[in-house]
Amino acid sequence: MSIDGKKVIEVLEKINVKMEENKAYLSELDAAIGDGDHGLNMCKGFKAVVEKLKEDDGQDIAGILKKTGMALVTNVGGASGPLYGTAFMKAAGCVSGKTEIDINDFGEMLYYALEGIKMRGRSEAEDKTMIDALEPALKAVREGISKELEAKEVLRLAKEAAFKGVEHTKDIIAKKGRASYLGLRSIGHQDAGATSSAIMLETIYQAFN
Repeated sequence: MSIDGKKVIEVLEKINVKMEENKAYLSELDAAIGDGDHGLNMCKGFKAVVEKLKEDDGQDIAGILKKTGMALVTNVGGASGPLYGTAFMKAAGCVSGKTEIDINDFGEMLYYALEGIKMRGRSEAEDKTMIDALEPALKAVREGISKELEAKEVLRLAKEAAFKGVEHTKDIIAKKGRASYLGLRSIGHQDAGATSSAIMLETIYQAFN
């Protein structure tokens, strides 16, 4: 199953809708151990993405992802803007020149996005960040591809793995950002960044289901 740039834009528009729907929820999660503005920031960021892509003809997938990354860096406050912006711009690098992408490309995009987040945030798994959702998702994608599963099934496994990672963030100590100042008191709280990452992957799955 391959998709073109117009479908990529459509998925990004759906993510924008999901961020609006989950704005209060994400901010509530963030308020427990962070600044309390993650939902608002993500909502603002993806609204800017949709605006940025309004006139895009969908012919250059890498260009779409670069525009998305730049819009997020510019419009999302806190650490999330640079991290998500870097993720999309790194993903763009591995689909340069492509007008269509498939599940193998998605796996590569997710890998480079994750590496970009790790590099920019100087974070790893178990730091109670979005990495704790994205790394299990990448593992699920790679396993699904290796088993030659249908793309929709691979995406389903990825979003399920991401939400399991989100649940796991309740059990670990925050080591990055404002939440890290809480130390042991951060245990029991779900990471907002991991949650927004899982919501994105869920939206991607739903767009093809």
